[in-house]
Amino acid sequence: MDDDGDIDIFFSNWNNKNPTDRLFIVSCLIAALVGILTIAYSAFQWRRNINLSWMKAIARSKKNPKARHKVPIAPHTWVLESVSRGKNLNCCVCLKSMSPSQTLGPMTASDSFSHRCSICGAAAHLSCSSSAHKDCKCVSMMGYEHVMHQWAVRWNEVTDQPDETSFCSYCEEPCSGSFLGGSPIWCCLWCQRLVHVDCHSSLSNETGDICDLGPYRRLILSPLHVKESNQTSAGGFLSSITQGANEIASSVRATIRSQSKKSKHGNETSVDTGNSGGTGDMSTESTADTHQAVNGSHEIEENRNGTLNVDLQHQDGDVDRKLDSKPSLKRSSSSSKKDESQVLGMKQKYELIDLSPDARPLLVFINKKSGAQRGNSLRQRLNILLNPVQVFELSSTQGPEAGLYLFRKVPHFRVLVCGGDGTVGWVLNAIEKQNFVSPPPVAILPAGTGNDLARVLSWGGGLGSVERQGGLCTVLHHIEHAAVTILDRWKVAIVNQPGKQLQSPKFMNNYLGIGCDAKVALDIHNLREENPEKFYNQFMNKVLYAREGAKGIMDRTFVDFPWQVRVEVDGVEIEVPEDAEGVLVANIGSYMGGVDLWQNEDETYDNFDPQSMHDKILEVVSISGTWHLGKLQVGLSRARRLAQGQSIKIHLFAALPVQVDGEPWFQQPCTLAISHHGQAFMLKRAAEEPLGHAAAIITDVLENAETNHVISAVQKRALLQEMALRLT
Repeated sequence: MDDDGDIDIFFSNWNNKNPTDRLFIVSCLIAALVGILTIAYSAFQWRRNINLSWMKAIARSKKNPKARHKVPIAPHTWVLESVSRGKNLNCCVCLKSMSPSQTLGPMTASDSFSHRCSICGAAAHLSCSSSAHKDCKCVSMMGYEHVMHQWAVRWNEVTDQPDETSFCSYCEEPCSGSFLGGSPIWCCLWCQRLVHVDCHSSLSNETGDICDLGPYRRLILSPLHVKESNQTSAGGFLSSITQGANEIASSVRATIRSQSKKSKHGNETSVDTGNSGGTGDMSTESTADTHQAVNGSHEIEENRNGTLNVDLQHQDGDVDRKLDSKPSLKRSSSSSKKDESQVLGMKQKYELIDLSPDARPLLVFINKKSGAQRGNSLRQRLNILLNPVQVFELSSTQGPEAGLYLFRKVPHFRVLVCGGDGTVGWVLNAIEKQNFVSPPPVAILPAGTGNDLARVLSWGGGLGSVERQGGLCTVLHHIEHAAVTILDRWKVAIVNQPGKQLQSPKFMNNYLGIGCDAKVALDIHNLREENPEKFYNQFMNKVLYAREGAKGIMDRTFVDFPWQVRVEVDGVEIEVPEDAEGVLVANIGSYMGGVDLWQNEDETYDNFDPQSMHDKILEVVSISGTWHLGKLQVGLSRARRLAQGQSIKIHLFAALPVQVDGEPWFQQPCTLAISHHGQAFMLKRAAEEPLGHAAAIITDVLENAETNHVISAVQKRALLQEMALRLT
């Protein structure tokens, strides 16, 4: 009651005051508020200036620590990037903001673009990058006894940071910084650990600056075992001149494009150079060799007839365009493999020497054109977490062969494919050609649109789910503790009625579709080829799929489909329903971004067995149009089961669209003969239940047994196959 009385007295006195007095009081309050905000802003600016002063002091001290701590120098690998991606970054040379200055005139090339290191993430103005310190991650420390910490300023906000590295490695205090700006922070480019600059000298005296590579040491390719190749190209001088000219021309072209066309969704400008290996980055002349070495070399292989050709891949498909040489160059298959190895060896800038027996380095392949086309960002993040030498970018001129050749002498390594289902098939085909005694198992970072194989292996349905579950650090943790499983691979031969092969066979991992679903995939493929900028987001990709599918609802193009095909399963003809507008042959339990066509869990009254991806049996279902596809997508319907079998023939009596693992094409009348081709080792994310952990532990035990010569590679392979069949 007293409080209410005091409030009433206050308002009564306020109302009785002279209006001039009330205005004065309000003005004082506003002035006090403005003063508080001014003090807060000044404190913020003070903290920023203190941090900049510390960074300048660190930059000056960078001239000596390299020699003092005996860490080899490494130049930055600069790539040209739009300044819109560097709004919150400072130049690593002049320490000024990377944001463009507001001018009334047109923006010049230096205002529109900046340099960004694709290895460590440092940014620099175009005019400053040539003066940057050579303090990037050194990928080779051959000859050193231990890996040395490479401390560097955290120029950008690190997306992937292990939880245990958020404290100072010496004083164990948080490294988030205080409001008034305490000691700045250094981050090791290898183990990602942090240290206050004030604590660095004490830590160095105690530990000798020796780095253990952090929590992912078994997956990281240690720089102690990476040796620079002594081979040099005869045209090196001419190549450097050509690259310099290409760089200038590319910069001019990029400026013209930026002024003539505004890109809504492309954040990074890729400029091809003469020696970039098809990676789409522009490297400065001083770091051209480093950039080429990090991103591998061109893929040149020979087909089974011994004809030299270049294998070109598109997007997530396996479309091969071969540039054949003259018939006089034909050789035997053994000579072809030898020549291919010589070509790859000449292009390799590094080789791996004397890896430790317990090392399980990760070989990474990235297809930057997959799905939402976020490959450039993924590559930079993986370069920070791993050794850049083990990260390869796939392109139309460079396949997986370059990376597999580099790892050819590594007894135990794992493969991570960052892409869609087509990219996974591309890598599996390349692994098969290498004839490994113990093929490396493959994990998937789902960067495509459907990501069906990644779903059944529990890696997620897209990059969004990966980010929500902890980002790339969590992915690396799961890869190290993943279980090996088996995936059936199928050969699709395309022959005419007499049985003569019409074109090279294709290999299927997921599914084969004929009819309305392949028509939608073909329309999307053509749209992607014409307008790749529209496919910037996984959700928008699915919207485009839905739009193309909706066009076919009213179209009824495949009304006569049942009379245009004949299906034989294990030599027995299968009746195609009269309302069918498409037939699907499935190897895995996910289709079109997560649709379960066979539905093992549902109660059925037929005599079919449950579906499995390693039982050497395929499932055949039919769908009744694009409207049926839409209902399958939302779970309102199910596909009609037709058959199960090991050998399937589909006779086409009319030209129809066909797709294999998302690669569509328009096929003239022929016979599609599907037969079992082999099995591939895949990595499946270990489930939370004890069975999943048991499979992962057994995998590690078998690898250690082979390392200690308890079992042979052939025995390990047989045991892994048996384990995969029994535990999954």
